[in-house]
Order: sequence, then structure tokens, then C-alpha cells
Amino acid sequence: MQTLLTEIERWRNEGKSVAIATVVKVYGSAPRPLGSKMAVSLSGNMVGSVSGGCVEGAVFEEAYIVMQQGQPKLIAYGITDELAALTVGLACGGTIEVFVEPLTGYELLRDGLQQGQLVAVATVIAGAALGQKLFIWADGRMAGTIGSNELTEQVRQYSVTLLAKQHHGRAHFTVGAETAELFVEVYPPPQKLMIIGAVHIAISLSTFAKSLGFQTIVIDPRGMFATRERFPQVDKLLVAWPDEVMADLHLDEATYIVTLTHDEKIDNPALQVALNSPARYIGALGSRVTHAKRLVALREMGVAEHQFSRLHAPIGLDIGASGPEEIAISIIAEIVAARRGN
Repeated sequence: MQTLLTEIERWRNEGKSVAIATVVKVYGSAPRPLGSKMAVSLSGNMVGSVSGGCVEGAVFEEAYIVMQQGQPKLIAYGITDELAALTVGLACGGTIEVFVEPLTGYELLRDGLQQGQLVAVATVIAGAALGQKLFIWADGRMAGTIGSNELTEQVRQYSVTLLAKQHHGRAHFTVGAETAELFVEVYPPPQKLMIIGAVHIAISLSTFAKSLGFQTIVIDPRGMFATRERFPQVDKLLVAWPDEVMADLHLDEATYIVTLTHDEKIDNPALQVALNSPARYIGALGSRVTHAKRLVALREMGVAEHQFSRLHAPIGLDIGASGPEEIAISIIAEIVAARRGN
């Protein structure tokens, strides 16, 4: 959705009606993942994709009807190999369901995304309240309406579990005679990787992270290591004690933190800050012996015992990595797994 905001904002400023198409279910092989979006204006503009080109023309036509009638629609697109040459559908043989709706709740979502808030948007895709939305923030706030208080509470509880995983979800809800099917989209803040220690591993790790869309931040008090010559690609390079600057960098649910220096004077205070934050991933380089000593030191610093289950150490997936580049691969692989909820 973030990539569509600029165009949607421009269309709205020009007074154009807008419809949004969202992939709400994927069966088998499909070219675009759950939550993929396409925006269409009544004047014929289009941005985004729900299928990589297979069914965009058909979705465009449905979006045009939705804007004219003001009524959302849930549509399935699929194709068998035998029909591939005869009808509109997915050449890959998969099936998708697309929910097409007039643009609603835009300001709330836009403001949340621009402010870097973790927010879930629950949309009724089948039921009496078709198209209505409930917004649920990580801090407990809610806005919008989808039906009774009982239904709202069920959807809120379900959305909270998805917020924790940062995953989309779809579910049926029944309260007495009231039934509804909802698609819940979770919008995390922009993802950033904070690397403590401008060591050799950090050079490759920051490069991999940058290519995966992370904002990259490298922090090290040692100016001889933290130089732009060594880290030309990172978004922020800070020559500072990490624990003194981390609080100003807004550690949120989309923050990933790794410590790499092997120097407890640098790593441990940074880990103390990280473990007391809502950061999504925290990892520390070092052997099991080093990690055992680290835990003792962190306990003495006042870190609560239950926080240690959040700490990935020794860091990285066990792929038999050797050398800085391969170790960086193992670390970024573990970070991707955490990002996907695995």
C-alpha cells in the first residue's frame, strides 16, 4: 500500500474516484502474494498489481463498476491448463480471490503509515457489513465499525495475534445470528536493521539488508572502523556509544538489532536497551561460552529473565558458515525468517 500512496493522493487531489483491489486469498501457485494491491481511478489510471498482468484487465473492469455502483465485490480468478488459451485467468494454474472496493478509511491508513505506526485493518469481505473496516493499532486504539460490540471484540482479538506476527489473515466470525468474513491486513512500520559494531561482517550484512529493503544503521564508538569509506551504502553511520543513541532511533516492532563487536563494553549495554524495547529481532555474535557469560552480565545489569528468550545467540542460521560474508548470509537468513514469522 505504501507504494500506492503517492498516486492515490494525487488522484484524490484531482477529485478522482478511486477503487482498491486486494488479493485476499491465494490457492496453489500465484504470481503475487496475499495482500497485493492495485488502485484504479474512474478516469482510467492504474497503479500496482494483483497478478503480475494475468488478470489486471478484468480487475480494472470490475473496479470501474464498483466505483460507479459504490458496492464492493469479492471475485475469484483461476484457470486450468486446458483453458489457459481460451479465457482470462492465471497462466500459472493457481487461483486468487480479489476484493474490489471503493477507497475508504484512506486518511487513517495514510496517517498511520506516514507516522510509522504498526496498524491492522480488518475489512468485511462477506456479510451484512460488506466493505466496512476496523482499524486496530498496536497500542490498543481502535477506529471504525464492523457490527456489534461482540463481533468487534472477536475481530480485535484475532487482529492482535496478527499484529504480533506481522502477518495478514482471513477468518469467519459468528456472534448469534451475525456472521461475517474478514480479511485483516497488517501494516508494519518501515523496517530497519541496526548493526552494533562496524566490523567486517557488518559490511556484507548491511549490503544484504539494504537490497532487501531495510533501512540500515551502523553504530560504533570506534571512529577508525565506522567510516564512510567502509560503509558507503548504509543510511546512517553513527560514531557513538550505542546505548546512548539507540533510544533516539525509535526502536519499534519493525526494528532488527544485531551486536557484532565481541566487546562486552559495547555489546551488553546495547543489548540491555534492545531487550527492553519492542524490537522484532535481537541477535548477538559469539560462541555459546561467550553467550553464557553475556547472560550473567545482563542479569547483573537488571535485564529480566523472561527477556532472554528473545535473544538469538549464537546469531544466524546454522549453515556451516565460514568467513565474514558467509556469516553475514546466515544472519540475514535468520532475520528474514523472523520477518516472515518463522
